[in-house]
Amino acid sequence: MVKVAVFGTKQWVKSSFEEYNKSTNHELAFFDVTLSTKTAPLAAGCEAVCAFVNDDLSGEVIEKLSELGIKLIAMRCAGFDRVDLAKAEEKKITVVRVPAYSPHAVAEHAVALMMALNRKIHRAYNKVREGNFSIDGLLGFDIHGKTVGVAGTGQIGAIFAKILKLGFGANVIAYDVFQNKELLELGIPYVPLDELLQQSDVISLHVPLLKDTTHMINADTLKKMKPGVMIINTSRGGLIDTSAVIQALKSGHVAHLGIDVLEEEGNYFYEDMSGKILGDDKLSRLLTFPNVIITAHQAFFTKEAVNKIASTTLDNIKDFQAGNVKKENLVEKKK
Repeated sequence: MVKVAVFGTKQWVKSSFEEYNKSTNHELAFFDVTLSTKTAPLAAGCEAVCAFVNDDLSGEVIEKLSELGIKLIAMRCAGFDRVDLAKAEEKKITVVRVPAYSPHAVAEHAVALMMALNRKIHRAYNKVREGNFSIDGLLGFDIHGKTVGVAGTGQIGAIFAKILKLGFGANVIAYDVFQNKELLELGIPYVPLDELLQQSDVISLHVPLLKDTTHMINADTLKKMKPGVMIINTSRGGLIDTSAVIQALKSGHVAHLGIDVLEEEGNYFYEDMSGKILGDDKLSRLLTFPNVIITAHQAFFTKEAVNKIASTTLDNIKDFQAGNVKKENLVEKKK
């Protein structure tokens, strides 16, 4: 049994973790606050901390966790870009994650954003609710036959590509450092990133946030895209330079933007901010565009994914205690 401080706890986290913990029997201490330098002391007496995408795992926080005797950081997500892996290695703290919980959930959400934007479902809903049954201003386009560029063809990107190719009959092109054999067999070609940007009517981002991919959508790359392009991002907010995309929306060069992630989302996402003033000028500006849909990092949020997150995270902790963490779940600093 391992005593674990679980940060950023919402009711769905507590319910799923308590249910699966019946088989792993860890001692779980739930905290609704996010992990930070101020809240790290709450982990006193624990051997492990469990964190989520917006928790702060900078070098300073890891230093504090080490002083408290923490030996394990269990991320209940796939991303680990907010973890200072060098500091964790220095302090001999093991970092584990959930590499895949439901790639179908995220891919399907990306499709939902694309279709809601295209057919203006959000605007139609509001109009009808107000008794306005006019369809003026709701004109969309056929996805069938359009060129859809998929940047990143890991599990999520590959599923998204197959949905668009097989389900919609779109002309799908892909970009990735590693080519997916299954997509090649479906007749989906891999092209250089610049070519994908230039040819695509819809661009969906499914790459991890790394040094080389930070702000891969910027003022320069936006200029290479077709006028009227649609951009979908369900991966990481840092892939898009928000200021640059706002300018492209204002000029009309970007006609549709659907995002489930935002560069500075940590201050807002997963919190009820209704009735409060948003201090983020970029987020506030994005919310003024009728051709922008923002969801609060919920692409993963299905029953299947939540159960997988709980089971894999608690199994990772059990495996750590037993000294046999699965290699695919272990996060290590690149040498």
